[in-house]
Amino acid sequence: MSATDLIAVGDPLPRLAAVEPAEEPYGVALTWAEGARAGRRDVIDLAPILLTFKVFRPLREDAALFAAMRLGEGGVSIVWPGHPDLDIGADSLEELAEETMTNLDFAAFLERNGLTYDAAAVQLGVSRRMVAYYAKSHAVPRLVGLACRYLELRGAA
Repeated sequence: MSATDLIAVGDPLPRLAAVEPAEEPYGVALTWAEGARAGRRDVIDLAPILLTFKVFRPLREDAALFAAMRLGEGGVSIVWPGHPDLDIGADSLEELAEETMTNLDFAAFLERNGLTYDAAAVQLGVSRRMVAYYAKSHAVPRLVGLACRYLELRGAA
């Protein structure tokens, strides 16, 4: 092996290709350049990060500032111009994206696990009507998505 040989270990780190505000109050639309989600476009809610840490207070209080988000150098983060201490790394964003469940993801969860709307309602502790909404049109809450993931990992679904 020479000094210029590259060694690949594990999956490539996540990098973003594009970022823009989404319709939700703390929503962001991400396009992934590299990593496990490369080529995908995700819309995620940044509330779990923005509402947890004091440093992000300016983003909570100023919608125009939040909308001014830009792609960080090399696509490794989201940054806000004029605020060097405000940035969110692509690895944290990827983690949130993994926890986000779309209507198609939810419907696939039901099918993969052979769950009827009634059975899913019992497993998730929600009404049958909400299960139907999640499978078709309503945004799937983060906690419901995490519960689905837990049920699959536990093999109880």
